[in-house]
Amino acid sequence: MTCTTRPELQGTFGMVTSTHWLASAAGMKILEAGGNAFDSAAATGFVLNFAEPQLVGPLGDMPALIWPAGEDVPQMICGQGTAPQEATVEHYRSEGVQMIPGAGLLATVIPGAFDAWMLMLRDWGTKPLREVLEPAIYYAEQGYPMLALTSDAIARQAEVFKAEWPTSAEVWLPGGSAPQAGEIFRNTQLAAFWRRLLQEAEAVAGREAQIEAAREAFYRGFVAEAIDAYLREACVLDGEGAHRKGVLTGDDMAGWQATVEPALTGSYHGWEIWKGGFWSQGPSLLQALGLLEHAALDPSDDAAIIHVAVEALKLAFADRDTYYGDPDHAAIPPELLSDDYAAERAKLLTATASMELRPGRLDAALADGFLERAMRRVPEAAGVGGGEPTNAHLTQKEGDTVHLDVVDAAGNIVSATPSGGWLQSNPVVPGLGVPLNTRAQMFWLDEGVPTTLAPGRRPRTPLSPSMARAPDGTRLAFGTPGGDSQDQWQLMMLLRLVHQGMNLQEAIDAPLALSSHLQSSFYPRTVRPGHLMVEPSFGDAPIAALRERGHDVEVTAPWALGRLTAAAGTPSGLLKAAATPRLVQAYAAGR
Repeated sequence: MTCTTRPELQGTFGMVTSTHWLASAAGMKILEAGGNAFDSAAATGFVLNFAEPQLVGPLGDMPALIWPAGEDVPQMICGQGTAPQEATVEHYRSEGVQMIPGAGLLATVIPGAFDAWMLMLRDWGTKPLREVLEPAIYYAEQGYPMLALTSDAIARQAEVFKAEWPTSAEVWLPGGSAPQAGEIFRNTQLAAFWRRLLQEAEAVAGREAQIEAAREAFYRGFVAEAIDAYLREACVLDGEGAHRKGVLTGDDMAGWQATVEPALTGSYHGWEIWKGGFWSQGPSLLQALGLLEHAALDPSDDAAIIHVAVEALKLAFADRDTYYGDPDHAAIPPELLSDDYAAERAKLLTATASMELRPGRLDAALADGFLERAMRRVPEAAGVGGGEPTNAHLTQKEGDTVHLDVVDAAGNIVSATPSGGWLQSNPVVPGLGVPLNTRAQMFWLDEGVPTTLAPGRRPRTPLSPSMARAPDGTRLAFGTPGGDSQDQWQLMMLLRLVHQGMNLQEAIDAPLALSSHLQSSFYPRTVRPGHLMVEPSFGDAPIAALRERGHDVEVTAPWALGRLTAAAGTPSGLLKAAATPRLVQAYAAGR
């Protein structure tokens, strides 16, 4: 038996796993009180907003795959807000912007996560909104021991908060200084925000009516009014060191709602896999698996598996950066997920690491445009904390994301990846206690590409929850934070499950790698051809083998890559869950 850092949890009642133990405990509390996986997931997500504010906030965004019991396939809830009506290329260029900064008000789109949670609760949940929000309100009012990573993020921005973002200083610098790691931290503004939301929701009778009232208060009531009033006047320091105003308005928020759509599907060695649409990076995992169907993998050779997986990802990400975008606004080539296209692209996989960016030539103009953008460089700027990094690991100084998976005894499953609204990337909105998101940095200001900035368009987000069904009928929810890293680490976990027969915890504990051979989704959109980070637990011989294959290998600190979590339900009724030991904060709970 392989030794793991933690047991793979097994039981029959319910499983909750997330990137913070307090959130997992809150989600389990809801299951114990008779709630289902959808109620539990929402409670987990709201606690994550408070417990990891450098990684996620209530004014961020969220895609969530949901698989209701009895349904044959999962669906996607899209909580990715769109660009405001005044977010045009012409306006942004008139502001002196050539590339949308990773921090500041111009980088804001409509906050989408809250409506996605409300849609999930209304249509699939069972608990009243109060029960779902109470754990988050408790921690906001009573406090929790601050994580070292949160403390560090606040300390790095402390002088900016004091000099430039006074509304942030009020919240994140109690007593004038950054809270220390382990210090009890409270956010009374956020607690008041949630309490007022509940007060307005409970002015009407009935669970669904109260959820609708909460949506109204958020998108057309006091929350939207607070955001609108602040952005009418605020002109704040951004990621380029300039002071600029945002363009989001209350009218933008009033006209937007989260949606439900079919998930995209692919297959691999008898497994079925589901991902979000082309407005996310999710299809890149399906493309990579399609390529690997045409490659021979030796389960005993870890270096060879990682090599071919990375080479497949390079091709998938080149297509991502060339052709993906909001399908409501851009024509997505139908060939991208076809087996014929995968077979042709798989011929590019060799025993040597590629140093080229090689999008498929489905549209020569788009392919050439991507290659030109990939070579651009922006000058260093004296701005503030930017976006989620491609190299998301323990030394990161930017924002990141959270993830959660839930399965209940009835067979309902949720996989959600909330993000955005990072404390270091935008100032706090007065009266709400939390900042706006910066997801607009995914857009380009080049005309005519699938990710051109345009009103009403979804940014092509890297947020990418996953679901799968094994040949034996086991249904699996899994994911990770990490920006452009998300589908890389998920692919490696999946390959361990499929080819090496690992259980969930073994697959999560196994060594991870991370390629930077792609165009970062985040400002300043860098590319590092051939660069590959690997954890030292691979061992000297596999690392040497990767170098011999031509990869520019950087060995990280131990346990430095990935924050995977997973939950599963088997046809027999046995439930399973696991969480990464990395960062020493993710936990699974269940029985």
